[in-house]
Amino acid sequence: MKKFFGTFFYAILIMAVIAGVIDYSEKVNLFVSKKVPFWEIVGYFKNFIPHIVALLFALFIFIATIFFTSKLAYKSEIIAILATGASFNRFLRPYIIGATAVCSFFLLLNHWLVPIGNKQKLVFEKKYLFNEVLTSDRNVHLRLSKNLYVYVQSYDYTTNSGYRFSAEKIDSTSLLEKITADRISYDSIKKEWKLYNVMIRKNEGLRENIKLLPDLIVPYPFTPKDLRYDEDVKETLTTPELNKFIAQEKQRGRESLNFYYVEKYRRTAQPAAGFILCIIGVCISCRKIRGGSGFHLALGILISAVYMMLMQFSTTFSTKADLNPLIAVWIPNFIFGIVAYVLYRKQVK
Repeated sequence: MKKFFGTFFYAILIMAVIAGVIDYSEKVNLFVSKKVPFWEIVGYFKNFIPHIVALLFALFIFIATIFFTSKLAYKSEIIAILATGASFNRFLRPYIIGATAVCSFFLLLNHWLVPIGNKQKLVFEKKYLFNEVLTSDRNVHLRLSKNLYVYVQSYDYTTNSGYRFSAEKIDSTSLLEKITADRISYDSIKKEWKLYNVMIRKNEGLRENIKLLPDLIVPYPFTPKDLRYDEDVKETLTTPELNKFIAQEKQRGRESLNFYYVEKYRRTAQPAAGFILCIIGVCISCRKIRGGSGFHLALGILISAVYMMLMQFSTTFSTKADLNPLIAVWIPNFIFGIVAYVLYRKQVK
């Protein structure tokens, strides 16, 4: 277990340093041109490193396991252990304990701690690295409640103005009321919308009433930021916040929620993948072979590449082809779980 934890955290440390150096070299010109304060850069990397570590830890627990286990096998230490009468299950026990501890820690990171760091990282990127968003998406439709639907053609964040607004109250298939306005603006303090050049149409059976107003104040339950589809927001929400956000967007009729479901399920599937890959790593590297550690590491990198490719394919099918997100995220784990079981049974025999 000492070798397990030591090799894993050493590999993670090296990877974090390399990732940080590469990211800094790509952004150093922006840091200098925008005169970013030193301590803000330090804060950015403090949040960037946990993000990249949590993203790749399953692969590094796999490679670290292969690296030190193949060293033990090359020195015939595993042969000596098994020759004393110890079973393969007993030899495997420290790996299971170590992998469970590491994966449980990263499960906590994925669901709560990493999203908090991602939120601060995204604030930094929007402030210094990315161009400020000036307009919303076009032709945005939102469902605010069971019977209330709103539409905004576009929203300009610099002038705090939206154009071609309409709000409809619908009961089953009947349109009860429709409010249209040429322009709208949002009061962030009072949390109210002000409508300009308003026309209110009300249907009462066969009668229709029309009222024209110069302006109207209505407390609609949405804000200007809800008019822009931002994929990055999914990584900045803790899992309880993400569940609440998905429920809210589902009520509003937002399409393409699979992006958010994939993120939600990935946070649990990834630590499980680390455990499965650890078992595979032990099983393929515990035998002494002529190629030694080099062959085992090459095989480990190949398996890691296959896993990443499978994960990318399955999540793409979910977000683009409407495959169930839960199935998409767990397909690689299911396939590699079967591989782990087959290799384990082979070693036991």
